[in-house]
Amino acid sequence: MSAERTVLSTQVGIVGGGPAGLMLSHLLSRAGIDSVVVEKRDKDTIHATHRAGILEAATVDMLTGSGVDGRVLTEGHEHEGTVLRFQGESHRIDFKSLVGHSVWLYPQNEVFWDLANARERDGGDVRWSVTDTEVADPTSDRPKIRFTDAEGEAFEVRCEMLVGADGSQGISKWAIPQEERTDNFIEYPFAWFGILTEAPPSAPELIYSNSEHGFALISSRSETVQRMYFQCDPQEDVDDWDDERIWAELQRRVAGPDGLRLQEGPIFDKTVLKFRSYVCEPLRHGNLFLVGDAGHTVPPTGAKGLNLAFCDVRVLAPALIDYFRTGDDAGLAGYSAKALERVWKAQNFSYWATNLMHIQPGENPFNQKRRLGEFKAITTSQRGSAYFAESYTGWPED
Repeated sequence: MSAERTVLSTQVGIVGGGPAGLMLSHLLSRAGIDSVVVEKRDKDTIHATHRAGILEAATVDMLTGSGVDGRVLTEGHEHEGTVLRFQGESHRIDFKSLVGHSVWLYPQNEVFWDLANARERDGGDVRWSVTDTEVADPTSDRPKIRFTDAEGEAFEVRCEMLVGADGSQGISKWAIPQEERTDNFIEYPFAWFGILTEAPPSAPELIYSNSEHGFALISSRSETVQRMYFQCDPQEDVDDWDDERIWAELQRRVAGPDGLRLQEGPIFDKTVLKFRSYVCEPLRHGNLFLVGDAGHTVPPTGAKGLNLAFCDVRVLAPALIDYFRTGDDAGLAGYSAKALERVWKAQNFSYWATNLMHIQPGENPFNQKRRLGEFKAITTSQRGSAYFAESYTGWPED
């Protein structure tokens, strides 16, 4: 270690200041446990990055019940169901009547903003805009995070427990040696062309639409900004699509005998979102623990990404609290297996829903008719609808 580094000592060092890292830091603080969070981006950049925003009831409870903020209830929108649309007809899945739960439409960047402000309010130690981050000695009793802060000062955080919450492109998982890490990975042969548009909502709840032209998702961000996607080739170039062409494609993906038409407006953001699924096994290496996208990613079809990250935190936070309060490390020893059990359930649902909704390249009429049969099995059977509803809104806690 360079003698010029300033040394910081804490109980838990957290790499990544997104929602998972900040929520963990918040819960630990409420239990009297110190942490230092390091994040390479600045607050405003993260807040301005539009991300998916369907929250399970348990995620909402974490935000409101732990004293983060209640904005999700005042500025978010409760959705008691969602719509599966096929053959140009809409079929509503009523979450409330089927499983007794709702989901909330509340953008992930606003979840981040609430958590970042809560950590600032409570005096949390969060270092933004850091560079040259590295983790060291994860199997020792004093793992370390090294970084350079926004002012150019070099630091070393010495902690008892190290948490990687730095997302799918982060460094933490690579601290697990390749011979001790299994990287489970698939890439899908399609992507989403996503837009943000200034327009009123087209529907009160999300619409998942399958048509002969491909999939479309009609979502929302607010009363004035809408989020929509349509299935495309992963190599699609957004510059090839002007507003007129985009709206024509979206309208034909939802067209049907009921005359459904989307509310159109100026498009101010276009992106192509590639689909991948990944799981790192294990999620623990020595005193290093992975949470959220640092350890696993899912396609957005099933709305599991942020919710699954918070599930990890719900397992890891009490395990860390037990360890620091009583010395009991049973929760830490069981963290990876317990978290992965839910991760693989979420992977299964996300994989199933993704392949159900989308047209595969080169598929034949058998595949198309089989899919139609599956849609009908879901929407005409209470048990079929209940499976979708429970998987979408989140399974009961163990």
